[in-house]
Amino acid sequence: MPRQSSEQVRTPPSAVAHQTPAPAGPVLRPHPSRTTRTDDTDGTAHPTRTTDTTSTTGSTHTTSTARPARTPLTPYHRLFAAPGARAFTLGNLLARLPSGMFSVSAVIMIAGSRGSYALAGAVTATGLAATALVAPWTARLVDRHGQARIAVPATAFALLGSLALLLCVRLGAPDWTLFAAYAATATTPNTGGMSRARWAHLFRDDPDAVHTANSFEQAADELCFMLGPVCAAFLCTALFPEAGTLVAGVLLMTGVLVFAAQRSTEPPPQRHPHSASPVLAPGMPPLLLGFLATGAVFGSMEVVTIAFADAHGHRGAAGAVLALQAAGSCAAGLLYGTLKPAGPAERRHRLGLAAMTLTMSLPLLAASLTGSLAVLAGALLLAGTATAPTMVTGMALVQRRTPEGRLNEGMTLAVTGLLGGIACGSALGGWVVERFSSTAGYAVPITAAATALILSLLISGRFQRS
Repeated sequence: MPRQSSEQVRTPPSAVAHQTPAPAGPVLRPHPSRTTRTDDTDGTAHPTRTTDTTSTTGSTHTTSTARPARTPLTPYHRLFAAPGARAFTLGNLLARLPSGMFSVSAVIMIAGSRGSYALAGAVTATGLAATALVAPWTARLVDRHGQARIAVPATAFALLGSLALLLCVRLGAPDWTLFAAYAATATTPNTGGMSRARWAHLFRDDPDAVHTANSFEQAADELCFMLGPVCAAFLCTALFPEAGTLVAGVLLMTGVLVFAAQRSTEPPPQRHPHSASPVLAPGMPPLLLGFLATGAVFGSMEVVTIAFADAHGHRGAAGAVLALQAAGSCAAGLLYGTLKPAGPAERRHRLGLAAMTLTMSLPLLAASLTGSLAVLAGALLLAGTATAPTMVTGMALVQRRTPEGRLNEGMTLAVTGLLGGIACGSALGGWVVERFSSTAGYAVPITAAATALILSLLISGRFQRS
């Protein structure tokens, strides 16, 4: 730790030594001529300024001790005290918010122009499928060539796809052009995964700090999930249909540029990794299947809740109700980050999945027993509290099982599994709602969570690692 240099003042022998205020900083090594003062009230010894008069040249040296560095109030204070952490986090949040804006903006824009929600849904589903295929390849390039070199051009190409979609809708181009344009947005880099990779690099020797960082990133995901669709819907309805896409594009490009500019925190690229693909790593295939089932929880819950609110004449309130589930998860994630995890991560992941399965039964009970949207909102708030801890632990397992040099690729595969699960859960939830009822649809997220738990239990003995 660097020492605080003392100030030297040359004065006549009869003059009083000049004293400088005690600066804040690290504690200095004790000096034989220094003394301490005692507070009259509590008898506590405190460092004080002292004068060294042992100089043989007639000069007087004045030194000052420094107060001890403050202990971080919470683990998050220690997290963001790392040099460059705040800057790349700001850029990451700006870049991540549009992830919840583009699809909603596209649906409003296409449905308003073409008069077909079916076409709008098919276009966004195509973009989701293209992202699931392209995103792992983009992440692999990030691992090999560095975040800044790949993320910026990949984002620029994705924005060209968004602008092409906007122009095709505006100019009345054939329907097939909408699918082609929106599929081009699949090169959007996984900024959440890149941010997690930076935390893992910065605190590679501090597992507790990595745990706190993963918890923060999960809370950020939930926050963007809450704010993104709301911002997009407001912009598209209050201004003009293309406003949501335009604002999201500006935020995405600005955020990625700010994020990529922080080169000091960027993990070094692995140009020639000798490890195999993360898909083939021990324990990864069943874990990715678990992410697929977890995604189905989110996708089905969204569709079923919208249908339930619509059936009770409150479709406009569906977004606010779903935001409560994200709010519960966000709060739980931040709280979980302040705790020190105990026991193997595999066991904590299973416990999280079990808690998720139990809490996902609350919306079903609220819908079937009361039929009240207000009660359902409270149930969703409680149900969300089990989501973040489970996801944080799942991401920690992905980081542990991903081969060296492929961390971005491994985490992107997990996100891809979630996206695929969301698509499957949305389709299954919609089918159950149409075939039976919106209340019965709440059985789908319970089944999906139980499936993820069963997968975890089946492979726990074979792939458990301490």
